[in-house]
Amino acid sequence: MKFKKILSLAVASMIAFTITGCGTSTQSNSGAGSTNSTSGTAKSLSVDIWDSNQQAGIQKICDKWTETSGVPVKVEVVDWNNYWTLLEAGASGGTLPDVFWMHSDYSRIYMENDMLLDLTDRISKDGVDTSMYYPDITSIYQSNGKTYAMPKDHDTIGLLYNKKLFDEAGVEYPNSNWTYENMYEAAKKITEGTPDGTYGYALNTTNDQDGWYNIVYSYGGNIVNKEKTDTAIDSASSKKAMEMVRKLLTVAVPQADVAENGTDSLFKSGKVAMITQGSWMIQSFYSAENAADYAWAEIPYADVNGDGKCQASERSTQYNGLGWAASAKTADPDSAWSLIKYLSSKEGQEMQSELGVTMSSIPGSSDAFASSFKGMDVSAFINVEKDGTLQARPGTRNSGVWQAPMKQEAGFLPAWQDPSNADLMSSCCDKVAALIRNAIAEGN
Repeated sequence: MKFKKILSLAVASMIAFTITGCGTSTQSNSGAGSTNSTSGTAKSLSVDIWDSNQQAGIQKICDKWTETSGVPVKVEVVDWNNYWTLLEAGASGGTLPDVFWMHSDYSRIYMENDMLLDLTDRISKDGVDTSMYYPDITSIYQSNGKTYAMPKDHDTIGLLYNKKLFDEAGVEYPNSNWTYENMYEAAKKITEGTPDGTYGYALNTTNDQDGWYNIVYSYGGNIVNKEKTDTAIDSASSKKAMEMVRKLLTVAVPQADVAENGTDSLFKSGKVAMITQGSWMIQSFYSAENAADYAWAEIPYADVNGDGKCQASERSTQYNGLGWAASAKTADPDSAWSLIKYLSSKEGQEMQSELGVTMSSIPGSSDAFASSFKGMDVSAFINVEKDGTLQARPGTRNSGVWQAPMKQEAGFLPAWQDPSNADLMSSCCDKVAALIRNAIAEGN
């Protein structure tokens, strides 16, 4: 089948390189996702997600819905890679969970091939006001005038730092006035002023949303324009941004070590002073053994105009949002829709924030999230929406066609592995621009 081939290629390319947005914990509490029959009336609903950090909170919200509906819900966790393999199998003739998370990287393919329950008429019938959500998130899950998933959340990026390592190196803590140049200087001092094997910064270059994409947009560049018709990664602004990425890599953990251990593990081991990370990962650091040493600051800005002040456009935070979707073959579409409607309702979203699951998909409804982590100030994730610019994570119809090679030998990998070569980074920008433009020209 043509769809199966397209989906297999998309999944293979994306799971290998993409761990982005609203929950990426790889711990799995189940094997292959529970499913219901495709006919009859379901006695319960199966819900599959990929982040164990969110499981308990989402189960509580679902239980609240069950009190009214009488339909039990079981929330299962399937790790990121197996999650998409599971959905691929279901989409290719097997069974899918009743309700599950959908991601921006895959939504277009699933929507265009009728694998998701069309929610359009149900939204209209029940008078759900979709304008209350972040519009960029809503649009991810719409195709040809129809809606196939409801916004689950939104996320922003913050700077996580280890106070103990900053103190040891005699470096002042990050603050909201920091530029990327300040970040580089601090990372350099810590790398040079602490024992071998300790670094000021770690960047996983394969994780774009919580890393280098933010720098590109802060400098005025882009990966893909809003119209999804071109890229400016080879522009002067983007090349200036990638030059900053290169500089940061010269004082950061070598990419070979990052590939082997991951930035989160390196940070928790006390070997790294700073990483950038998404709001969906707060719980992981909040519950860590050395959490008392950790603190969050707003993501830095690029002082493009040189006035020493942050303009909103100079502090860009990538943001993304998952969608609550249902299988087009669920045994009980009415209950599946009812659950999705509750999960994405103001009540459900506020409960999600209060429980510290993730930030809300409704603007102005995430304040409770910032105060849900007692003893850890996470207000940076809220404040950046006022001090900076929300930039929807860039993508095209089938982003995997260019995202994967962009991070390999044909793209930025040579420059990331040899950050001492400034000319190499510039030429890699040109190569990546060609990759993206060719993909767009071919309808991807």
